[in-house]
Amino acid sequence: MKLLIFQHERELRLGIKLPGGILDVKAAAERGGKAGEVRASLEALLAGGPAALAALTAFAAEPPAIPLLDEAGIVYGPCVPNPGKIVCLGMNYQGHTATVDPGQQPSPILFAKYNNTLAACGEVIPLPTVAEQYDYEAELAVVIGRRTQDVPEDRALEYVFGYCNANDLSARELQKRTSQWMLGKTLDKFFPIGPYLVTTDEVPDPQALMVRGWVNGELGQEAPTAQMIFPVPYLISYISRYFTLEPGDIISTGTPGRVPRPGGKEAWLKAGDVVTIEVQGLGRLTNTMG
Repeated sequence: MKLLIFQHERELRLGIKLPGGILDVKAAAERGGKAGEVRASLEALLAGGPAALAALTAFAAEPPAIPLLDEAGIVYGPCVPNPGKIVCLGMNYQGHTATVDPGQQPSPILFAKYNNTLAACGEVIPLPTVAEQYDYEAELAVVIGRRTQDVPEDRALEYVFGYCNANDLSARELQKRTSQWMLGKTLDKFFPIGPYLVTTDEVPDPQALMVRGWVNGELGQEAPTAQMIFPVPYLISYISRYFTLEPGDIISTGTPGRVPRPGGKEAWLKAGDVVTIEVQGLGRLTNTMG
């Protein structure tokens, strides 16, 4: 299923993308007399585990007669509105940096983002005056579905709820100011995700996807997830060895290198630029810089 979060008056609601439009889960459950059976928020769905997801899947297959929402008219929320943790990877693709060879990096480079960085598809991302070297990173994000502690690599994908697009926006001069990357990674709205949270039944192999990023329609990134130095199962196993992952936690798996530009120069993002991120099968995440 393709799940999403959308704004309804002052409430964030759970929706399901169907062929004819968006199903408002809360409204449909109330109309169908299933309010006590169908989990109508993402938090409740994650807390309910596989049984709750199975119930929602069955409900979506035969929903009650209710008008579907026109997706063009909705306002998205972040597809995971309140993750407990946002764990990000640095330099996890072959070719992202010429100094890293496959298999030679001793361990994953991890850093954190926080909930202030969350933004939705369609939101304007402010570029404050504290920096000038603003950059984007197209990434596959993994959303945890079960409490995960020291899980073996060969079972790690059993703990995944789904996947989404992510844009790990960065202020490069702030990132490089010290050996710690935090300041350049945690500006407000610097982690757009979405538009969809796609469940694992639609993504059988997270290492068989293409990752692409565009700025103003110009392709800037393109690589298969097979080029990850540390693939998704290894990352889940490695991270969960050190701290417990909870349902709704996000792991953003790193970004590919850049498609060469004429003259070899990288242009920093500026107000008005439109950035689009697409991981195969997960829709397109588009944001305008402000």
